Order: sequence, then C-alpha cells, then structure tokens
Amino acid sequence: MSKRINTKKTTMKTVSTEIKDAVEKTEVVSTAEEKKKADKPKAEEKKKADEPKEEPKEKADKLKEEPKEKADKLKEEPKKKADKPKEESKKKVAKSKTVTRKRAVRSKTVTEEKVAEPKTTTKKKTVRSKAATKEKADATKEKIAEIEEKAATLKTTTAEQNIPMEQPDLGPRRSVAFIGSECYPFVKTGGLGDVMSALPKALAKLNLDVKVILPRYKCIPQEYQEKMEYRGSFYMNLCSDGKQYYVGIMEYQEDGVVYDFIDNDEFFSWGNPYTNLIDDIPKFCYFAKASLAALNYLDWTPDVVHCHDWQAALVPLYLRTSFSDTDVGRAIAVLTIHNLRFQGVYDRKMIQYWSGLPDYVFNKDCLTQNWLDANMLKGGIDYCNKVTTVSNTYAEEIQTEEYGEGLAEHLRYHQNKILGIVNGIDTDIWNPATDKLLASNYDAESVIKNKKVNKKALQEALGLDVDENKMVIGLISRLTNQKGLDLVNDVIPGIMDGNTQVVVLGTGDSQYENTFRYYENKYKGSFCAYIAYNENVAHNIYAGCDALLVPSRFEPCGLTQLISMRYGAVPIVRETGGLKDTVQPYNVFENTGNGFTFDRYESGLLYDAINRAKTLYFENRKCWDDMVIRDMNKDVSWEKSAKQYKDMYVGLTPRY
Repeated sequence: MSKRINTKKTTMKTVSTEIKDAVEKTEVVSTAEEKKKADKPKAEEKKKADEPKEEPKEKADKLKEEPKEKADKLKEEPKKKADKPKEESKKKVAKSKTVTRKRAVRSKTVTEEKVAEPKTTTKKKTVRSKAATKEKADATKEKIAEIEEKAATLKTTTAEQNIPMEQPDLGPRRSVAFIGSECYPFVKTGGLGDVMSALPKALAKLNLDVKVILPRYKCIPQEYQEKMEYRGSFYMNLCSDGKQYYVGIMEYQEDGVVYDFIDNDEFFSWGNPYTNLIDDIPKFCYFAKASLAALNYLDWTPDVVHCHDWQAALVPLYLRTSFSDTDVGRAIAVLTIHNLRFQGVYDRKMIQYWSGLPDYVFNKDCLTQNWLDANMLKGGIDYCNKVTTVSNTYAEEIQTEEYGEGLAEHLRYHQNKILGIVNGIDTDIWNPATDKLLASNYDAESVIKNKKVNKKALQEALGLDVDENKMVIGLISRLTNQKGLDLVNDVIPGIMDGNTQVVVLGTGDSQYENTFRYYENKYKGSFCAYIAYNENVAHNIYAGCDALLVPSRFEPCGLTQLISMRYGAVPIVRETGGLKDTVQPYNVFENTGNGFTFDRYESGLLYDAINRAKTLYFENRKCWDDMVIRDMNKDVSWEKSAKQYKDMYVGLTPRY
C-alpha cells in the first residue's frame, strides 16, 4: 500500500506560528526576569547597609576593653615576673598598644568592606542577569534558525513527499498447521525431520502463523521435555467400537513456531518413532485424529492443514468426515509425499477398526487396495486438496510405472493437484563459516585454502594416508538399495588407483555394511567404512572431501547434494528426482555447471562420471576450483521454496 503526503500549506503555517510563539515567549520571560533581578539587589542593599552601622561600634568597644583586661592580668602575675627588668614590661606594654592599634585599623577596613559589598554584589548580579538574557536571546535565535531551516527543507522536499512511500509488503497472512511424525531437533530419522524443522521457520518469516503437531515420543531429548508446557487434556473416541483414549497437549515455542506434542503413553512410550506396521498402524491412526481434535480443543482454526507422508495421510479423511461440522473442518488439506515407497498398507479390517472411519471411504478409488488391504497414503491423496512432492522431476516420475510404486494410475488420475517444490536446507545449521565441528571455518573466498586444512584433519581422524594431493570422495547415506550402493560396489575396485581415497558413512542393510568393511580391510589407508551415523563425522566429511557420491536409484529430493555444495564438495549424482533439479552437469567447453551427472542406472555410467571428475581435479585444478566456488555461492536455502509454498497456500484459500 502507498500513502501520499500533501502538507505544503499546513507545514508552512505551523512553522510561522512556531517562530512567533518562540519570540514572544522569550521576550516576556526576559523582561520578567530582568525586573526580578533588578529589585532583589535593592532590597539586599538596604538590609546590608543598616547592619554594618552597629557592628563597628561593638567591635571598637571590645577593642578598648581588651587592653584593660590584659593590664589587670599583668598586675596579678607572680613576683617573679615583677622582679624582671622594667624594659621587658615596657616592651610588652608597647606591643599591646601596637596590637590594639592594628586591630582597630582592621575593624575599620572590615566595616568599610562590608559596607561596600552590597554595591559590588548588585553590580555582579546585574551583569549576570544581562548575560543570562543574552544567552536566552541567542538560544531563541538558534531555535528560530532551526525552524527556518526546517521550513526550507519542507519547501524542497514537498515534491519528494508527494511520491508514493513504498512499505515492505509481507503479503497476505495465513495460518498453517503442520502434522508429521518427526521434526528435528526433537526426533529425526531422515529428510522428513529436516523439512518439518526448516520449512515452518522459513514460513514464519513470511508472515504466516505456523503450528507444528508431533507425537511426544519418549526418545525426545530431556532438555526439550523439560521446557514443554501443559496446555490441556481430554478423551477422544477412536475405534469403530467407540473406545476412548487420553489426549494430552504439551507445548513448546521456538523461532516464531509453536510446537504442540500429542501425549499418550500407550502409543508413544516405546521410544523409537517407528517399530513395525502392526504397532505403527494404530499409533498413527490415533495421532491423525488426535491432532485435529487438539486444534479444536485449543480453539485454533488453521486455514491450511499440511500433513506429511503416510503417517499423517488419514488427516484429510478425518477433516471431511469426523470433523466436517467443526471449525477445523473448514481448513484446506495439503499432503506432501516425501517418499512414495512407504504408503502405510495393511489389512483393511484392522485399519477400518482403528481409524473408525465410515465404510464408504473403504472403496477401490480411496483406501482399498487389492481388495483385502487398505492404503493410508492412497486415501489421503484422494481426499486432500493438493498433493505436493519435494521436487518437480519427482512429481513427474511418480506418475510412471517405474517410479509409481503401484499408485501411478491413481496419481495420474489426480495429476491436476500434484505440484513439485524442491526442498532447501537450514543454512544456519549447515554453514561452513560458523560450523564449530570443523577444524577450520571457511566461506566462498577462503574455501580453496582452508578446505585443505579440513581435508588433512579428516584423513588423520579416519586413519587415511595424509596427502593433500589425493582426491577424497565421500559417501553419506542410508545403506539401502535405493541409494545406488550396488553401483558403488561395482566401481570401487576400478577407482582405487593410489591417487583416490573413499570415505563411507552410514548404516543399513548388512550386505552393504559387510561389503564396505571388506574394502576397508583391502585398501588400508585409502578406504574408510564408518558403519554408524555420527553428526560430527558427517560435518567433517562434507568439509574435508573433494567430491560426494549420490548415485541413487530414485531420489525424491535429496539433501546430501545440497549440503555438499554448501560445503564446497562437488556432487557426483544420477539424474533422477531432486538430484536432476538441483545439480547442473559440468560443461567442459563453457566451464559451467556445479557437478557431474549420469542418466541411466548403470555402473559403467557411474564409473565414467567419477573419472570425468578425477580428470578435471588432477589436470585442470583452476576450473575445479571455479566450480567449488560456484557451488558455495549457490542458493540452497528455504527462502525460494518457502515463497512457493506460501503462494500455494494463498491460492488455495482466496479471500474476497
């Protein structure tokens, strides 16, 4: 919005009136003060002129009596003093006479000075009053000059003030409730936890009112458990037989986001967020319904309810059935698919009992799958207003048979409400310039120099040969077949040429864990298999390695390639999902791009991409360093993605 300011006449009038008032006030004040100060010295002169007349007489009488008293004392002294020579007595008498004369003279001068004092004080006070009036007159002149300057500036700036004043437009405000099964730093097992943490904070900065609803797992660190505040509790019907369950609400606030935790020891006292489907299906049926019931209890009605993955996929169904007549039932439902492989498929009768949903939602177009099973994610896709994925390419891939995981046809039917928005990372947490876990911090300007320090520290910590001339390739991943580890297994013998070192960090399938342990034993000093997940080691691998492998079979978005670019490690990726959207292949002729890519899922193509990266690293270090700097300057934050989410929310909730 813009406002015009037309204050030409009014401002000039106010300026003139201010000048007149200031002059009149100063004149009145100065005349009044001069009269008071002129009258005071006259009164003081009369008082002081009367007092000195009596003082000299009294002092003169005292001076006459003093020699007599001293003479009497001299007569009464012992005979010893009388026997003394007469000359001494004569001298003392002469001294007493001179003393009396001097004191008489002093008394006369004192009386004369006291009589003269009122005249001098009156003169000084009149001089001071004149100086004060001059100072006040000068101050009024300065004020008048300042006001005149303001008037002159107003004359010159009136044209500028008529120009519309642009105020920062934060855009329309919406309220959004995020419902998901994990959120960093409370609990995290994968990329969902990072998104549930960073995206609400980014949206809060865009003038959105955001609330995040999570289960209160026992594995949440005690430091956060202690800061939670009790907001209330109630009982809720859950199962088809009307069985009631306790719902407690604990609240925590941070960075402009409110986190509400659903508390129930019967479902969330097991520690880990995920155990097995037999236990997880009842747990997340309860969580989906309790989240909406908590919003009604708190009297907080969101414009949008944004649920994530199959664990919260029943939320859209509850909104349109059990809560359709409540305030929260008016909200728009958005469902984000972080990984289509996990859908919450189990026996239909069990899900029907625990959810308590009506029978008409259990049909082949909604929840039912393969006649005997129910698919929670499928039902959420059918009942939500918008389906989002974590990259544009993944939104297209899931509609194909290769990546559709059995829901390709269902997704093609709902293709008009599918939208892809690439994830970002929390650039405050992942920041090499401030990362306390690194041996040496750096930014885009100092990366070439300081990355060598981190490389040396990584080699020393993991038992590799310390040599800054060797190329270090990192791999940070869950050890599953989705991550393309079978391709990595095929190419490792070929890339271990004495000039290359490989570092693997992660846990997962035992076959991959044992394979990497074998390579560590075979290529001692050049291969390290860290079969665990350690946040400290992960940060140091990002900062110390030269390149990072992400050869996934499919990747909805992927955060490792974003973090690697943030830390100046060149990504080597397969062109799928978010990897294709975020990594541009290197162009030798134009010296552009920020990584090395390959398209088909073949070990030979991965081997070729690694060799292209090694060739550039060893033969043209300048172009390699240019790419490292480009990667660090690339915007991988949530700012752009958060704006896309906000535009989607506003488009789904128009206000006329």
